[in-house]
Amino acid sequence: MFELVAKVEDYPKFLPWCGGVDIRERSEDSVVASVGIHYRGIRQHFTTANTNTRPSLIKMKLVDGPFKTLDGTWAFKALRDDACKVELDLHYEFSSRLLEQVVGPVFGMIANSMVDSFCKRAETVYG
Repeated sequence: MFELVAKVEDYPKFLPWCGGVDIRERSEDSVVASVGIHYRGIRQHFTTANTNTRPSLIKMKLVDGPFKTLDGTWAFKALRDDACKVELDLHYEFSSRLLEQVVGPVFGMIANSMVDSFCKRAETVYG
Protein backbone atom coordinates (compact mmCIF):
# COMPACT_ATOMS: atom_id res chain seq x y z
CA MET A 1 0.00 0.00 0.00
CA PHE A 2 2.85 2.36 0.79
CA GLU A 3 4.12 2.16 -2.79
CA LEU A 4 0.67 2.90 -4.25
CA VAL A 5 0.39 6.12 -2.25
CA ALA A 6 4.03 7.12 -2.77
CA LYS A 7 3.79 6.73 -6.57
CA VAL A 8 2.07 10.07 -7.13
CA GLU A 9 2.53 9.97 -10.91
CA ASP A 10 0.02 7.08 -11.11
CA TYR A 11 -2.84 9.02 -9.46
CA PRO A 12 -4.47 10.04 -12.78
CA LYS A 13 -4.83 6.33 -13.65
CA PHE A 14 -7.30 5.63 -10.84
CA LEU A 15 -8.42 8.85 -9.12
CA PRO A 16 -11.23 10.27 -11.30
CA TRP A 17 -10.80 13.81 -9.93
CA CYS A 18 -7.05 13.91 -10.65
CA GLY A 19 -6.38 16.08 -13.69
CA GLY A 20 -2.66 15.44 -13.82
CA VAL A 21 0.55 15.26 -11.81
CA ASP A 22 3.80 17.13 -12.29
CA ILE A 23 6.78 15.71 -10.39
CA ARG A 24 9.00 18.69 -9.60
CA GLU A 25 11.66 16.95 -7.51
CA ARG A 26 12.32 13.38 -6.41
CA SER A 27 14.88 11.71 -4.20
CA GLU A 28 15.03 8.33 -2.52
CA ASP A 29 12.92 9.48 0.44
CA SER A 30 11.01 12.53 -0.81
CA VAL A 31 8.98 13.94 -3.67
CA VAL A 32 7.66 17.39 -4.51
CA ALA A 33 4.66 17.11 -6.80
CA SER A 34 1.86 19.28 -8.14
CA VAL A 35 -1.54 17.58 -8.35
CA GLY A 36 -4.45 18.87 -10.43
CA ILE A 37 -8.03 18.68 -9.23
CA HIS A 38 -10.44 18.61 -12.16
CA TYR A 39 -13.91 17.78 -10.91
CA ARG A 40 -17.39 19.12 -11.73
CA GLY A 41 -16.05 22.29 -13.30
CA ILE A 42 -13.52 22.92 -10.53
CA ARG A 43 -9.90 23.24 -11.68
CA GLN A 44 -7.25 23.80 -9.04
CA HIS A 45 -3.66 22.69 -8.52
CA PHE A 46 -1.72 22.25 -5.32
CA THR A 47 1.85 21.24 -4.62
CA THR A 48 3.09 19.26 -1.65
CA ALA A 49 6.48 18.13 -0.43
CA ASN A 50 6.19 14.54 0.74
CA THR A 51 8.69 12.83 3.03
CA ASN A 52 8.62 9.04 2.76
CA THR A 53 9.62 6.73 5.61
CA ARG A 54 9.33 3.29 4.01
CA PRO A 55 7.23 1.29 4.63
CA SER A 56 5.23 2.99 7.37
CA LEU A 57 4.76 6.74 6.87
CA ILE A 58 4.32 9.51 4.28
CA LYS A 59 4.22 13.11 5.53
CA MET A 60 2.81 15.86 3.29
CA LYS A 61 3.42 19.60 3.60
CA LEU A 62 1.96 22.38 1.46
CA VAL A 63 4.30 24.11 -0.99
CA ASP A 64 1.69 26.12 -2.90
CA GLY A 65 -1.94 26.06 -3.95
CA PRO A 66 -5.35 27.39 -2.90
CA PHE A 67 -4.73 26.62 0.77
CA LYS A 68 -3.62 28.66 3.74
CA THR A 69 -2.47 25.37 5.30
CA LEU A 70 -2.39 21.76 4.18
CA ASP A 71 -0.53 18.98 5.90
CA GLY A 72 -1.17 15.34 6.34
CA THR A 73 0.16 11.94 7.18
CA TRP A 74 -0.43 8.56 5.62
CA ALA A 75 0.32 5.77 8.12
CA PHE A 76 0.62 2.09 7.20
CA LYS A 77 0.61 -0.65 9.83
CA ALA A 78 1.20 -4.26 8.79
CA LEU A 79 -1.50 -6.66 9.97
CA ARG A 80 -0.41 -9.76 8.02
CA ASP A 81 1.86 -10.45 5.08
CA ASP A 82 -1.00 -9.59 2.72
CA ALA A 83 -2.83 -6.87 4.67
CA CYS A 84 -2.23 -3.56 6.40
CA LYS A 85 -4.16 -0.82 8.15
CA VAL A 86 -4.11 2.50 6.28
CA GLU A 87 -4.83 5.83 7.96
CA LEU A 88 -4.91 9.31 6.44
CA ASP A 89 -4.77 12.27 8.80
CA LEU A 90 -5.32 15.42 6.72
CA HIS A 91 -5.61 19.03 7.93
CA TYR A 92 -6.32 21.93 5.59
CA GLU A 93 -7.68 25.44 5.46
CA PHE A 94 -8.38 27.36 2.26
CA SER A 95 -6.71 30.72 1.66
CA SER A 96 -10.02 32.56 1.26
CA ARG A 97 -13.68 32.23 2.18
CA LEU A 98 -14.64 32.20 -1.51
CA LEU A 99 -12.32 29.26 -2.22
CA GLU A 100 -13.72 27.48 0.82
CA GLN A 101 -17.27 27.90 -0.52
CA VAL A 102 -16.44 26.89 -4.10
CA VAL A 103 -13.70 24.28 -3.74
CA GLY A 104 -14.32 23.16 -0.15
CA PRO A 105 -17.15 20.69 -0.85
CA VAL A 106 -15.20 19.06 -3.70
CA PHE A 107 -11.97 18.81 -1.72
CA GLY A 108 -13.89 17.47 1.28
CA MET A 109 -15.37 14.71 -0.88
CA ILE A 110 -11.92 13.91 -2.28
CA ALA A 111 -10.31 13.80 1.18
CA ASN A 112 -13.06 11.57 2.56
CA SER A 113 -12.72 9.07 -0.30
CA MET A 114 -8.91 8.83 -0.49
CA VAL A 115 -8.34 5.72 1.64
CA ASP A 116 -11.14 3.83 -0.13
CA SER A 117 -9.75 4.85 -3.53
CA PHE A 118 -6.32 3.47 -2.68
CA CYS A 119 -7.80 0.25 -1.25
CA LYS A 120 -9.68 -0.29 -4.52
CA ARG A 121 -6.49 0.40 -6.46
CA ALA A 122 -4.67 -2.20 -4.34
CA GLU A 123 -7.33 -4.79 -5.20
CA THR A 124 -6.83 -4.03 -8.90
CA VAL A 125 -3.03 -4.11 -8.75
CA TYR A 126 -2.45 -6.89 -6.22
CA GLY A 127 -5.65 -8.92 -6.51
